[in-house]
Amino acid sequence: MFVTFSSLFSFSGNATSRFNIPHMDKVVHFTFYGVMVVLGYLAISKHKEQRVGRSKLLWHIVLFAVLYGIIIEVLQHVATTDRHGDLLDALANSTGAMVGMLAVRFLFFRIPSLK
Repeated sequence: MFVTFSSLFSFSGNATSRFNIPHMDKVVHFTFYGVMVVLGYLAISKHKEQRVGRSKLLWHIVLFAVLYGIIIEVLQHVATTDRHGDLLDALANSTGAMVGMLAVRFLFFRIPSLK
């Protein structure tokens, strides 16, 4: 909800930052979508992983995050007057989602050896 609101709300006329760091918005996109995948997995893994499987569930979450990021960028382009969709933002979103998936695999998919 927060990502949707902040992606489609007009911030024109508001000073959003005192610092002018080039491409900092790409870092924010990357971070938001990486965190989205990790939190999404933590939120629904206990309820769904027995029916679907951990790996398939994680891929569903990543696919949702990537599609959501693309839809938000398209909506920014067609539904707002002072915002515009950015292909590099969609790429940062997708990359963040994939890194979030790698983080989940590293943190939660390691199975101790039985040997």
